[in-house]
Amino acid sequence: MNHRITIGDLWHVRWPIVGMVHLLPLPGATGWRGSMADIIRRACEDARMLADGGIDGVLIENYGDVPFHPGAVPPETVAAMTAATVEVARIVAVPVGVNVLRNDAAAAVAIAVAAGADFVRVNVHTGAMLTDQGWIEGKAHDTLRLRTRLDSPVAVLADVLVKHATAPPGVDAAAAARDTWHRGLADGLIVTGGATGATPDPERLLTVRHAVPDAPLWIGSGLDAANAPDLLPLADAAIVGSALQHEGVAGSGVDSVRVQRLVRIVHALRDTAGRERS
Repeated sequence: MNHRITIGDLWHVRWPIVGMVHLLPLPGATGWRGSMADIIRRACEDARMLADGGIDGVLIENYGDVPFHPGAVPPETVAAMTAATVEVARIVAVPVGVNVLRNDAAAAVAIAVAAGADFVRVNVHTGAMLTDQGWIEGKAHDTLRLRTRLDSPVAVLADVLVKHATAPPGVDAAAAARDTWHRGLADGLIVTGGATGATPDPERLLTVRHAVPDAPLWIGSGLDAANAPDLLPLADAAIVGSALQHEGVAGSGVDSVRVQRLVRIVHALRDTAGRERS
């Protein structure tokens, strides 16, 4: 891989929406309930509900594995996520992604390649962030070289000043975005609010857009049916978790009514944008 993978390589719509598949606690996690069958069943149900409801992609994440490992996850986590990703990729016809919390980008790329997934999310790709797991350092050099060795077109979407974290003194969103794009060679940049489900500051979205105008810009948290008309036009795509789940609570499972509500709004925005261009 020696070129960037664009949104257009994976999606052929304006403002693609990727829905979260939050896995139940995996083997070895504190909340593990003893059944991989239940984990895969729930993952497939959520993914199918998202895809059938009109969501443009799904992102599989070990959300139930709190407290998270700060770096490499154990082999049982990789094995379980691979098993779940294989099944999800088999049943949906939309692009599938992988995020291994808190920041195991190597595992995410390996799982994506093995399972036939299309992209990964990396919370800290370049630089370092102070998180509830301690300091987490980006390993863009390892991640991109692994992708090259595996010779697979897996897109790397990287957070800029990721949620649930604090940047070192002197680091701002513009500088972090430029480093992630120009030096980390990410395929897309993600901007979030401060926590799960929190809406990003529109000013931060604009800051990142102005700092790296060529970079695909993703909203990574907080988008919902109410704010989509104002927020989505500031970016190129969005990842949505909490707003598509029961009562808006992350990890509670996908709610088809919420999916339909957001999809209607997004389709209306696309229609309006299409008429304005014509």
